[in-house]
Amino acid sequence: MLPTNPSPALLVPDETRPRTVTDSFGSVTVPAGVLWGAQTARSLHFFAIGEQTMPLSIIHALAWIKWAAAHVNRDLQLQDPHKAQAIADAAESVASGQFDEQFPLSVWQTGSGTQSNMNVNEVIATLAGRALGQGGATAVVHPNDDVNLGQSSNDVFPSAMHIAVVLYAKHALLPALHELGSALACKADDFAAVVKIGRTHLQDATPITFGQELGGYAAQLQLCQDSLVFALGAVHTLALGGTAVGTGINTHPEFGERVCAQLAKRLDLPLRQASNLFAALAGHEALVALHASLKMLALALIKMANDIRLMGSGPRAGLGELTLPQNEPGSSIMPGKVNPTQVEALTMVCAQVLGHDVAISFAASQGQFELNVYKPLIALNTLDSLRLLADAMSSFAKFCVVGIEVNQARVDALLHSSLMLVTALAPHIGYDRAAAIAKHAQTHGSTLREAALVLGTVTAEQFDAWVDARQMVGPSAPGV
Repeated sequence: MLPTNPSPALLVPDETRPRTVTDSFGSVTVPAGVLWGAQTARSLHFFAIGEQTMPLSIIHALAWIKWAAAHVNRDLQLQDPHKAQAIADAAESVASGQFDEQFPLSVWQTGSGTQSNMNVNEVIATLAGRALGQGGATAVVHPNDDVNLGQSSNDVFPSAMHIAVVLYAKHALLPALHELGSALACKADDFAAVVKIGRTHLQDATPITFGQELGGYAAQLQLCQDSLVFALGAVHTLALGGTAVGTGINTHPEFGERVCAQLAKRLDLPLRQASNLFAALAGHEALVALHASLKMLALALIKMANDIRLMGSGPRAGLGELTLPQNEPGSSIMPGKVNPTQVEALTMVCAQVLGHDVAISFAASQGQFELNVYKPLIALNTLDSLRLLADAMSSFAKFCVVGIEVNQARVDALLHSSLMLVTALAPHIGYDRAAAIAKHAQTHGSTLREAALVLGTVTAEQFDAWVDARQMVGPSAPGV
């Protein structure tokens, strides 16, 4: 049961002992040394679910909103300037991570994120009250009336979700994506002139260069980056000013737009108020679209990583065209075994992102009437996908792509034994006669040249002139 010792105090006279605080539901005892109050204590009791706490990036984003709101409330003469400044200073200290240990709530709470919004309000209220107090006392700064002035959890929490996402995308995901794309592009340049056998349907096909293959991967990532940047445009819009249901009840008509402007300037982001606040509270299409771009990125990464895994398979019983960096032992029982561990880590991350996308899609559909009530889940999974992809791409670039080398002898052996070089003969002797050469070579275990000469289809001089792998990769292959 929750402790209910009566007390009217919001003050913190003694940090060495538990204290009793009150809210609209009554009195609650909170532990010694914490800055939060009654609503946080209730949430800890009623939502003791799992080990996942609200992401700190959401907490920091909430605090930035409180910082901006305090400045706007002061400028609109809705709040005493001294109290507003104390709230702003306290909020900035929370946003900068100085009090991260004060935010212990489970992410599995109310679907609007109200408990975490109030956790932030309570901590900021305590800090601001201490700053305003004299002689060690704590002045009363109310978490709802003062810190939450002009706001509702229903517009603040989705705005914090957007802010946290765009900050992480800007400072982590997009740089990591650029890092991996650049690493692939560099390798494409390094191996531009190395001709290898191409493959379609996992079967031998006509030749390409490693530069073309790796350059294709870099182009796939660029397409993903373009999609992400476009999707982020909608995430820059914030629900602030909508308060409870989108009407803006209990807030100044200029509040939302002004707070967005403050945040845009402070965080160096193109943030703006949503054009329709009802949609901003009830739906999360902007994050659905963004995560769809993350899913697209995950799919491209899986394809690319698996190609590299296959080309590096072996070292003797696989394709063996690439030599991957040997970072650590691969087996506890097989001495000398080395595994493609960076590929495995990256593709596991991508599988997790695909799972997140399913959960986010369902959660975003749960917007009954004026509010979506799966916001914490959407926030958790979107931020987790951002972080996992950013970390995994950076790791894959540093510890795999940069160290990839070509096994030239193996590449040449596979290339020159391929039956699909016969494609170069088709324009000269026709498809059917070229196919007969390939089938004869496969049946008798001979080379294409030997088969062509046995069948008398072409002369040795013609074969040598027409079947040249380096001439089959197209004019776009530099150095060939």
